[in-house]
Amino acid sequence: MIRRFIGYYKPHLKLFAADMVAAMLLSVCDLFYPMITRRMLNDYIPNEKLRLLVTWAVILLLIYLAKAGLNYFMQYYGHIVGVRMQSDMRREAFEHLEQLPFRYFDNNKTGTIMSRIINDLQDISELAHHGPENLILAVLLLVTSFFLMASINIPLTLIIFAFLPFLVWFAAKKRLDLSATSKEARISIAETNATLENNISGIRVSKAFTSEEHAIENFRENDTGFVVAKKRQYKAMAIFHAGNTMIVDFLNVVVFVAGGIFTYMKWIEFADFASFIIFVNIFLSPIKNLINFIEQLQSGMTGFERFCEIMDTPVEEDAPDAVELCDAKGDISFRDVSFSYDENNRNVLSHLTFDIKHGQTVAFVGPSGSGKTTICHVIPRFYDILAGQITLDGLDTASLTRKSLRQSIGIVTQDVFLFTGTIKDNIAYGCPGVSDEAIEEAAKRANIHEFIAGLPDGYDTFVGERGVKLSGGQKQRISIARVFLKNPPILILDEATSALDNATELLIQKSLDELCRGRTTIVVAHRLSTIKNADQILVITDHGIEESGNHEELLAKGGLYAELYRVQFAGIEGEKV
Repeated sequence: MIRRFIGYYKPHLKLFAADMVAAMLLSVCDLFYPMITRRMLNDYIPNEKLRLLVTWAVILLLIYLAKAGLNYFMQYYGHIVGVRMQSDMRREAFEHLEQLPFRYFDNNKTGTIMSRIINDLQDISELAHHGPENLILAVLLLVTSFFLMASINIPLTLIIFAFLPFLVWFAAKKRLDLSATSKEARISIAETNATLENNISGIRVSKAFTSEEHAIENFRENDTGFVVAKKRQYKAMAIFHAGNTMIVDFLNVVVFVAGGIFTYMKWIEFADFASFIIFVNIFLSPIKNLINFIEQLQSGMTGFERFCEIMDTPVEEDAPDAVELCDAKGDISFRDVSFSYDENNRNVLSHLTFDIKHGQTVAFVGPSGSGKTTICHVIPRFYDILAGQITLDGLDTASLTRKSLRQSIGIVTQDVFLFTGTIKDNIAYGCPGVSDEAIEEAAKRANIHEFIAGLPDGYDTFVGERGVKLSGGQKQRISIARVFLKNPPILILDEATSALDNATELLIQKSLDELCRGRTTIVVAHRLSTIKNADQILVITDHGIEESGNHEELLAKGGLYAELYRVQFAGIEGEKV
């Protein structure tokens, strides 16, 4: 894990090395003060060497000015190294997320994922900067101060350094508690973020059902869990710091008592004892740095571990010999296809077999949960099937690269997702660099151009989060324009108009009819009026394909489709079954 973390320093090695050099120079500067003080007390002051006293005072001032510059460099550029590493990890995590299968997002909350990428990486940034600095400063000051203190009085130096193993033992012992509680706190804050994101996204539903109190109570429960987890973390942290501070404070007592005895017994000069006390204070500084390093290491590595969990999640991979799909026509075949979202549950699709000829419009109808939307998901390989084979133009889709397969398929769903940005951005999504003329032409074909042109900002109108500033029909037509611009040979319409009113549905149906022309089209619909003109209708149930044929043929059979149609249009004047 540590080796993997160190690898992220590589792109920023020069700046990191400069930061470490600054840290080493700073540690050297800290050692000058007790050495100069000892010389002043032993020689310059008692022997009235005023010129040397002033000279070394000026040198000491220059050293402090150099320290100020080094501290500035470390604080600024050291943090820049940490931020750049954090940015590298965040970009890498996002790029990895973009390649993860749908199953990962089915099983992980959005807020939890966001917490791992934002909150966890913040502590990693602090570790990346302060961790090596604290470690280098601690080691250099400890080693150097030991030899300098030993040059004054070896027995007293050994007495002081004898406490170091106790400090290390205590810090190492409490490190495990700190690590466990730190991870628990991170999981808890991730859950709190997930609850917050979920409730903000669903604020309209919450208000519509006057469930604000329930939402508040739900958030309070999660927030209380976070507080409990942070209490455990801070308790472990308090024990860690209090114990280390007690050992350090006890060390101060030992220094004064032992040093006083040594001075009384004439084993050390008073001036040397005074210098020794200054050295001890410098010696305590790296000990505190070591304590801080251990704390940062636990917090940062806990975050890095959670980051690695994302990075180690297998991405969608093409077959080693996968080929690009070029100029797809749209002949689709299912051969004995079975699929389940969870291996422990029953199959959503079981031994399904059917054919769709290129240019045909094929509709799937049936009760909820029969697998209609699942068919739409497995064709572009959002999920891989468990058994059987799906072919496109005679090629097994598993043998095609996912990118080329999905580039040949356009999808319009009931739940339209618009990205935060402008109307132009959303129509052009997936087609970077496309001209304004092409965007406008796509909007015209989707019957949305006149509406957009009438807006004060036209195509540069901001749509709000998830397109909240637009109506359902307007969002749907923008999504249709997006597919017109993509111009794929295969089209999937998954309940594309089911959430709209009848008037809006009729308007959008015209756009969809235009969109479907000349393409292989798969339609999933509950409103049977929208699929009357389909070339083929497949009635799907839990048992597979119950019926197939066109609208008139299925009505003539008097089976399940006819029953669904009769129920749906019961009481509507002029309808004959």
